[in-house]
Amino acid sequence: MSRFLTPAKIGLLALIELYTHKAVPTASIVEVLSFITSHLIENDVSTSFSCPERRWKPAESTVSLVISIADFERVLAPHTAASGMPGRSLWYVFVDRLWKIDSLDALHEFFDRCANLLAKSKEELRRDAEMGVPAPDPEAILLSRNSPFGAFVRRSRLEFTRLRFHDAFELWKAFIRYRQTTAAYYRKKTPSFQRLSFDHVLLTGESDWGAGVESVASVAYGDMLRDDPTSTLPVSTDDVQKLLEFQIEQMQRYGSRIPPEIQRQFHDLLHDSLVIPSLSHYLSYLDAWRAGDYSTSFDYLHRYFDYTMQNRDRSFYQYALMNLAVLQADFGCHKEAISAMLETVSTARENRDMTCLNFALNWLFHFGRAHPEITKELESNSMLGTGKESLAFLRSRAKETDMWALWSSSLMSEAKMTLWNGESVATAVEHLVRSSQILVERNMKGLVGSQLSISIALWDRLGITYLAATAAEVFIRCHARHTIFDDELKVAGRQASMLTLKGKYDEALGLLEAMDANSLRAWRPNQSWHKYRGIIKLKRDIRRDNLREAELLLSQLLQSKHEDFEPDLAFVIDNLHVKYLMRRGSLDDAFAEVERMMAELRDENRDVALRVRLLLLKADILARCGRAERGFTAAVRAAHVAWRARLAPQLWAAMGAVARVLNAVGEFAAAAALLAAALPRCLECEDAAAAAALYAQLADASMGLAGRAAAASPPRRERIAQALEAVERAFALYAAVEDLPCQCEMLAKKATIMRVSGDPVLANDCAAAYLAIRRDAAARAGGWG
Repeated sequence: MSRFLTPAKIGLLALIELYTHKAVPTASIVEVLSFITSHLIENDVSTSFSCPERRWKPAESTVSLVISIADFERVLAPHTAASGMPGRSLWYVFVDRLWKIDSLDALHEFFDRCANLLAKSKEELRRDAEMGVPAPDPEAILLSRNSPFGAFVRRSRLEFTRLRFHDAFELWKAFIRYRQTTAAYYRKKTPSFQRLSFDHVLLTGESDWGAGVESVASVAYGDMLRDDPTSTLPVSTDDVQKLLEFQIEQMQRYGSRIPPEIQRQFHDLLHDSLVIPSLSHYLSYLDAWRAGDYSTSFDYLHRYFDYTMQNRDRSFYQYALMNLAVLQADFGCHKEAISAMLETVSTARENRDMTCLNFALNWLFHFGRAHPEITKELESNSMLGTGKESLAFLRSRAKETDMWALWSSSLMSEAKMTLWNGESVATAVEHLVRSSQILVERNMKGLVGSQLSISIALWDRLGITYLAATAAEVFIRCHARHTIFDDELKVAGRQASMLTLKGKYDEALGLLEAMDANSLRAWRPNQSWHKYRGIIKLKRDIRRDNLREAELLLSQLLQSKHEDFEPDLAFVIDNLHVKYLMRRGSLDDAFAEVERMMAELRDENRDVALRVRLLLLKADILARCGRAERGFTAAVRAAHVAWRARLAPQLWAAMGAVARVLNAVGEFAAAAALLAAALPRCLECEDAAAAAALYAQLADASMGLAGRAAAASPPRRERIAQALEAVERAFALYAAVEDLPCQCEMLAKKATIMRVSGDPVLANDCAAAYLAIRRDAAARAGGWG
């Protein structure tokens, strides 16, 4: 295997020669030069493509050019030649140039002739003038020695002169095999083409040697002339190294796996390579890690760093530990991951590797936020300090050393921590704006996903759902192709959750189904994707009162909830578990589950929004038990914390819980006034179920006020009309989210209102609709399995 030269590179040299000899027409210059440049200049992985499938296009084109000459034909066949025989295509001129290299000696002459493509320096021109060498044509196209084309020509000539005779002859044989597919085409266009035209020596010696030419050809070329099945692909170490670096960069930047077709082609190239680069073990480690194969990834990680450490001593030991910690954390070995990362910190300090040290500290901070029960003792016993101290240290170090990515991520972490603790929203916005300024100034597109994820959460907490949905849509349309797939999946999951609040389950599932299939081949994103879909289906089944299917989904989700690196997803599953128990009527179990979750949150100092949701669940369970008064403390505490942390959706839900307590104790006027103030703002949050619950409480308050008015009086009729309107609106919102039990409850209330109003016909219609919904729900549940 050559270190640099391959038949494909000889083809590129021939095409450059055609360009300098003005054989390429003016209209085709841009396309031809773009094709050459795409294979000479390393692809910038920061250049994003319109769709994920095109990210691997550079690797596909590199492999395709190495194994076949068809790419040259695809580019050159549509164009006519600017010089030569009239009517001939540029593809014919190119093939003719390749077949003119008809011997190993001609190959040497070809590389010697490439020196004429380069512009000569003043000293060389002066020397040529003294020796009587004619000056080059002033109209000729000469390549600057430092241009991409000139550098490629110079390196190709240098690499060819370094080849031993055996290697040069192997390159010549590979070149014969590479261009052989064009023999039939060239034979049609060239009458003088003969069976031995591939080698001028054999062709001229045929008349002298006669039948002996076959023996000479067999000795010189062996089984190559008979399509030897054991022949290898003409690949160079330069091609393999570039492909390895490109694939690793793509996997690290976007978090996706290599497409199967490219992986198969690359394995074929690697199989034909005489030298296996150690970087291939790191690529295998990344692919096994993304595929979820712990043992294989662990083996390849050790194999790669064993090779690396032999050449680079202990200077890269901390990176081996860092990769090991990340790998173990992904597969649930949390204590081992913490130990490995702490050793990474010690080794990085010893080797004064600030980049590795800062990354390790940043990882420890985020890991501690996700798994506080594991790092609880670490913060008190180690020298790393608390999370805030670590974050302040990271931000100051990043600012001093101009580590822009770390500086921006530290500011985003501070904003997130501020929101989690229920502190000033203005402070969180300030951190986000400073982080955004760094991203824009330094054009760090890869961090836009994390930035917008926090912005979406901020707008959602403030109850401005429209801005949250707009930010998510902007990310998906404009920034998703620049960032890692995990960020895209999280934003898509948030979008699907917002659609679920409106009852658009099919649209939410369709949004997730439309995600890139190759990116979903990675193990962890695939698990998260399945959980997002499972959560949406579980919500729909619970609201439809389809408890048998909900139980099956819930059992699957509960088994893996503790494997999530994101704690919010585990809380959502626990929250749905509580709602499932409430729908099933197991209120004691639901209350015990809520108490357990509240104890965990107190111990782990988690997000304040999660504590508010648990308080509201507690108040709801007590109300369903007929003891709404006992939930007054929980409802008021939830309202107080939500108001202090500016959690608008939870605040309006807390107002509904307080109103329910007021209705229970007979304070209907206060409940109606409270709900009248909260309802318009709750509707802005676009949570249909929450707004429906407020309307239901408003109907109860209005009926309570109607009961205190005189019979057949105008105030009584007015209150009954208000109650009827509130019930109808609540029913419409519950119907939007397909909440069948709540629809039935609203129909029962409407039938009662109709009977009180003296309209038995409409009351009977409501009762019939109630029974129809019950029958449909029973039929759907009975048809399962």
